[in-house]
Amino acid sequence: MTTPQQDLDLRSLATWLETHLPGFEGPLDAEKFTRGQSNPTFRLKAASGDYVLRRKPPGVLLKSAHAVDREFRVQQALAGSEVPVAQMHVLCEDDSVIGSAFYIMQLVRGRNFDDPRVPGVDTDTRRGLYDEMNRVLAAIHAIDLDARGLADFGPSGNYYRRQIDRWTRQYRASETGTIPAMDELMDWLDGNVPEEDGRRTLVHGDYRIDNLLFAEDGPACVAVLDWELSTIGHPFADLAALVMQWQRPPGTEGRGLAGVDRKTLGIPEDQAFIDAYCSRMGLAGIPGFGFYLAFAFFRMGAILQGVKKRALNGNASNPELGLKLGASVPDYAAGGLAAAKKGVTVGLRANRV
Repeated sequence: MTTPQQDLDLRSLATWLETHLPGFEGPLDAEKFTRGQSNPTFRLKAASGDYVLRRKPPGVLLKSAHAVDREFRVQQALAGSEVPVAQMHVLCEDDSVIGSAFYIMQLVRGRNFDDPRVPGVDTDTRRGLYDEMNRVLAAIHAIDLDARGLADFGPSGNYYRRQIDRWTRQYRASETGTIPAMDELMDWLDGNVPEEDGRRTLVHGDYRIDNLLFAEDGPACVAVLDWELSTIGHPFADLAALVMQWQRPPGTEGRGLAGVDRKTLGIPEDQAFIDAYCSRMGLAGIPGFGFYLAFAFFRMGAILQGVKKRALNGNASNPELGLKLGASVPDYAAGGLAAAKKGVTVGLRANRV
């Protein structure tokens, strides 16, 4: 969904594009996509065709957040791989053009589902969409980092240690009130970081169905979107983030599958999805999945706290929605604690009794 453009200097942008985007021809118009809370995204309409612009939000930002340059780099590196991405056109890191860094990419046409129940399609199609989502996730984690020029895309060392440290700092920097459950969850994660197991892959960082575009006539994924949180890390973080989302209430706000009759809809249960992923990755199972799930709840809670802070500061992409999302942080903290208490039994195929 789009709205009339706002906060975008079209005259300055068009002048820059005439010089830096091959084949660009004006006049230029823009519409802002209403979905997404991190980096404002616009559909550009020009005589030379349609494009997508994704920019850093204006105003004072948390350090290392909204890295559009990293988004541009990783998608450019994945061109032609088993991971479908939009074609990257040009990156601008000159804040003087529109007030913040941005990049231009191809407008990919396809279906986007913001509800994991995927209403409006038949059971076989829905089943195919979930299998494709599983395939693409495994493909991301199978990317040859050296061959794609991404060997330096993230630091070495224990991914969860540095992620917990990073998001704890981010959370504290955007904290607007005390949430005891969040404090308890951070303490638990800090004391239960698993030992390094040698797995080091590309991770998307926010992998879920509403960040995928599917073909208009089938289940094939035509583009993975929103790579802002991508890095080199541990693959189970992506898998756990997906499973975490499904624990949320269904509907446009929770966007989860809690209480949904998945069998009737053709949607795999958590364990079946995990098993399919393990099969694709050559794994017997995932011990200690409860930690990864707890971590996923924590990180999303920290992200949404940042969204709330930006909304209060007046520089969120959608302030009203930002405040609503921020109100759910205590729920994510509670979900993380529940996952922590379940421990190693969650999602562990090998430990079934």
